[in-house]
Amino acid sequence: MQTMNIKTHRRNEMLDITDEINSVIRDARIESGLAVVYVPHTTAGVTINENADPSVVHDILLTLEELIPQRRSGYRHGEGNSDSHVKSSLVGPSVTVIIENGRLCLGTWQSVYFCEFDGPRNRKCIVKLVHT
Repeated sequence: MQTMNIKTHRRNEMLDITDEINSVIRDARIESGLAVVYVPHTTAGVTINENADPSVVHDILLTLEELIPQRRSGYRHGEGNSDSHVKSSLVGPSVTVIIENGRLCLGTWQSVYFCEFDGPRNRKCIVKLVHT
């Protein structure tokens, strides 16, 4: 198991962590298996999506903000980050990706993204490799 430290800079952002995960795989010398990428935070998540056009990340964050605004009457959570918890639950805390030939087996335009919904913060992302 490897823990990656991630520094975020905005309240809502998506950071491509694919290269860092591939580096963990390379260091472990895993040629074939699975990578479980897990975010141990209740106001962050991880997802797989397009890496070729940065507009995709913008559109995802814009849509989440429109659907789940930061300020809304009726929120009860006292910390003022209710929206962050909802976004995190929708995106999810983990992804599992096949490892083949010592790298994540992603589509041509895919990357793994760490999703921050309550930043800026210093976060952790855990990568568990399973050799098959």
